Amino acid sequence: MAVQFPFSAIVGQDEMKLAILLAAVDWRIGGVLVFGDRGTGKSTAVRALAALLPKMRVVAGCPYGCDPAAASGCEACEAQGRAAGAARKSVLVPVPVVDLPLGATEDRVVGALDLERALSQGVKAFEPGLLARANRGFLYVDEVNLLEDHLVDLLIDVAASGENVVEREGLSVRHPARFVLVGSGNPEEGELRPQLLDRFGLSVEVRTPEALAERVEVVRRRDAFERDPHAFTERWKKEDERTRRRLVAGRSRLDGVRVPDAMLERAAQLCMALGTDGLRGELTLIRAARALAALQGDAEVADAHLKRVAPPALRHRLRRNPLDDAGSSVRVDRAVAELFGP
Repeated sequence: MAVQFPFSAIVGQDEMKLAILLAAVDWRIGGVLVFGDRGTGKSTAVRALAALLPKMRVVAGCPYGCDPAAASGCEACEAQGRAAGAARKSVLVPVPVVDLPLGATEDRVVGALDLERALSQGVKAFEPGLLARANRGFLYVDEVNLLEDHLVDLLIDVAASGENVVEREGLSVRHPARFVLVGSGNPEEGELRPQLLDRFGLSVEVRTPEALAERVEVVRRRDAFERDPHAFTERWKKEDERTRRRLVAGRSRLDGVRVPDAMLERAAQLCMALGTDGLRGELTLIRAARALAALQGDAEVADAHLKRVAPPALRHRLRRNPLDDAGSSVRVDRAVAELFGP
């Protein structure tokens, strides 16, 4: 397995790293969209996440990586005796981070008839696709704004339901497909369809560093990694382990974090001030603030948490205002300052 650049060694890009960590703490946030200049660490951050995440427990032999502690599972789990209450064997595996290539066919993504078994054994069997592999993990789409429309529609449906349904060639298969969708891209190469844009919980803007010292440090670390990946990774092992412990602790604390009614009102007031459509903005804002509180070890959500996550949670949900030529980030910052104070 190739050595990944350590997550903790990424220079700057704090908002991007925080958004990825929050999505890892609470998958219900709805994924992360990272838009910005080429060569700013977008792909590096996502791939570094794979090495950072603690292993997860799955039902042994399950093609979808079902959770052995879940009340119900897929047909494969039931076939192992789950319905009869038999003890289920489980194993620890790395959390999947699956790449969805732009040129992938629909069969490759959703799964299809296993032609080899059909021809050799004469049986109809399902060959799981990328969505099955990504269950309980991360599905990463680089250049997501260039993804073909039929795949965009497919992702929207599955991301909303958490389930993949395949009806073709006499097959009828339904399996869990609950994943964190992470997309990256360059806005100069095209905009993202509004339907998919709205499905991302957090949206992050990354830019090329402008400070001389920061640019030099990026080059220094990347060069050191390429010359000796193992030695470089070892130097950052303790920092990555510290981040991993924060992540695990955040997950365990998440359900116990309180969200006072005053914070619900704050979130609603902010979304009303910005004119966001629907209530997905409020839901994402609260989920992200709760995940941040859990990550920081705080018992309840406060103003500081809402202020921190407001830009990535809301900037991609604003309607264009012909009378205001300010960017979406500026508009969110302005609304936050008016509601919470400078």
